[in-house]
Amino acid sequence: MSFLSRAAATSLITLAAATPLQAESLKVRIGYLQWVPDRGPVLSNVIPEPEDAGLRGAELGINDNSTTGKFLGQTYSIQSEVADSEAAAVAAFEAMRQDGLELFVVNAPSSTLTTLTEKAGDELIFNAGAKDDALRTGRCHVNLLHTMPSYSMLTDALGQWLNQRRWDEVFLITGPTEADKGWADAFRRSAKRFGLEIVEDKPWIFDADLRRTASKELPLFTQASDYDAVVVADVRGDFGEYVPFNTWLPRPVVGTQGMSPVTWHRVVESWGAAQLQNRFRDLAGRDMNSEDYAAWAAIRSVGTSVTDLNSASPTDIRAFLFSDKFQLAAFKGRKLTFRSWNGQLRQPIPLIHPRGLVARAPFEGFLHPNTEMDTLGFDRPESECRING
Repeated sequence: MSFLSRAAATSLITLAAATPLQAESLKVRIGYLQWVPDRGPVLSNVIPEPEDAGLRGAELGINDNSTTGKFLGQTYSIQSEVADSEAAAVAAFEAMRQDGLELFVVNAPSSTLTTLTEKAGDELIFNAGAKDDALRTGRCHVNLLHTMPSYSMLTDALGQWLNQRRWDEVFLITGPTEADKGWADAFRRSAKRFGLEIVEDKPWIFDADLRRTASKELPLFTQASDYDAVVVADVRGDFGEYVPFNTWLPRPVVGTQGMSPVTWHRVVESWGAAQLQNRFRDLAGRDMNSEDYAAWAAIRSVGTSVTDLNSASPTDIRAFLFSDKFQLAAFKGRKLTFRSWNGQLRQPIPLIHPRGLVARAPFEGFLHPNTEMDTLGFDRPESECRING
C-alpha cells in the first residue's frame, strides 16, 4: 500500500472513530379508519359535525408525538382512510394490515368496530367513535381499547350532577334512533344508580318540522304535574334544540341538548387545555370536538407508551397501557388510565352548555373503593369483560 493510500485509510478510520454511530430511528406507523354513516336530513337547524371530525385530532396527536419523538430517534406517521361504507372501511383495514400496520385508531359504528376486531390478530385497536355500552360490558375484545367515553359514562356524569343539585324528579324524552335509545337506556340506569325518579318517560313520535310550531307542540307534550328537569335523548338533533324554553313548566333542559355531558368541547380551557385548543385551531381551522379529542388521546396513548418502551410492538404497548407506569396527560385535570377489565380510558366528563363549562364529573361525595373515576360508567362487578385479568 502506498504512503498516500495508508494516509487516506488512517484518516477514514480516525474520522469514523470520532463520529458517533447514529442509531436507526424507530418508525411508528398508525392507521386511522373512519366511517360515519349518513344520518339523513334533520328537522332542525342543528349545526352538523365537520366531516373531518376525528381525523384532525389524530393528525394533531401525530404532531404532538413527533415533537417528543424527534429527540429520541422516533418518527411517527399516520395512514388514514375516510370510507364511504362499512365494506370500504373493512377493505381499508385489511389493506393496512397487509402493509404491515399493527396500530389502529377507528372512528366507526360499533357493528363495524366488531367486524374489524374479529378480523384482527395481534393488532391493537383504539375505539375513538362508538359509545355503545355493549362494547364495554359483554362484546369486549382483548385488543380493543376505548378512548371515547361510553353512553353510561356520560349519563352517570349527568346523574351525579342532578343528584348533587337535588333535582331528583325528571321528565325523559327519547328520540327514535338507535343512538337515542342507547343514550336513554344508559340514563335510565344512571337514574337508578343515583336515586333519580323518571316521572315521565315519553318517546318522541312526531316527524314534524318544529321551526314554526315548537311553541305550540312542546308545552303540550311536556305536560306533567311536576318535575325538576327535562332530560332529552336526541343524539342527532331532530327536536331537542327546541325543547329549552318551550316546556310546560319552567324547568332546565339537560341531556343531549341544553346542558350536556360530553367528551370534549371548545369551552374546556382549564388545566392547560387552552393551549391544546389553540394548537388544534391552528391545525384544523375549527374547534376541537369529542371525536377529535378521542382520536388525539388514542394517538397520544401510543406516543406515551413508545417514549417509555422505545418499542412499537402492539403487544408491548398493550401491556404498558395496563401497567401502573402508564398515565396519560390529557388536559382534564388528572392523569388518565385504562380500566383493566374492559379497556375503557378513565376520564373526567365536562358538563357544558354551548357557551360555557358548568361542571366536571366525577363529583366530590360519590365514593368508590379504588378511584372515584370508576363511579362513571360500568364498574368491574357490572361488566362481564375481563380482557386483562
